[in-house]
Amino acid sequence: MTERLPLFPLGSVLYPGLVLPLHVFEERYRRLMADLSAQPEPHRFGVVAIRDGREVAPTGVEAASPALAGLGPDPHRALFEIGCVAEIAQLQPHRDGRYELIATGTTRFRILSIDATGPYLTAEVEDVPEETGPDAQILAAGVERVFRSYRKRLAGAQDSTVAGEQELPTDPNILSYLVAAASVLDTHDKQRLLAAASAGDRLRAEMRMLRREAAVLAKLPSLPAVELTRQAFSPN
Repeated sequence: MTERLPLFPLGSVLYPGLVLPLHVFEERYRRLMADLSAQPEPHRFGVVAIRDGREVAPTGVEAASPALAGLGPDPHRALFEIGCVAEIAQLQPHRDGRYELIATGTTRFRILSIDATGPYLTAEVEDVPEETGPDAQILAAGVERVFRSYRKRLAGAQDSTVAGEQELPTDPNILSYLVAAASVLDTHDKQRLLAAASAGDRLRAEMRMLRREAAVLAKLPSLPAVELTRQAFSPN
């Protein structure tokens, strides 16, 4: 089954179950929020990571053209194929037309075609089912151990009570998305985790990536991302 979704391209990846706060100020996305507000709930849009280009466009009339929005003449090639549906939980309009919103990732989708003729991108999409995969529970236990160690190393913690001791979900799918969201990885790595065929495949990839990143961190004298691990994360 397919459906048509408005798209919100970002320079980051959204995962199912994770929270996305957004400050909407560009004209085309103001229009998107206004259109969604006029429709019955739930208010949903598709978040898709940008492969090339940028998500910030000039404001004004020119912003209605995807070609002028930094995505080039072919938005389909500029965007990754797999995205995540975002459902708006809170939407606060401002008098000047801006919006503050909080959305939650729900399900994954695959882009089949993109329509760039309107004020913002829309796409024909199909659901990407969630598969657990074999050995996911065993892999989850291993990833949890490596992830805790990685967070401690990232925070520069010398004591096990300083970082990484928050309770983590036991469900392999939920854990795999939480680890993906909370790890300091580039967009292409994060996108590969989103697109993984199953939780088991995602956990297996995370094990490799976390071990790789831990090895890099062990050689660095100081870490610019140290504050990341001192903040609480939410599986929501």
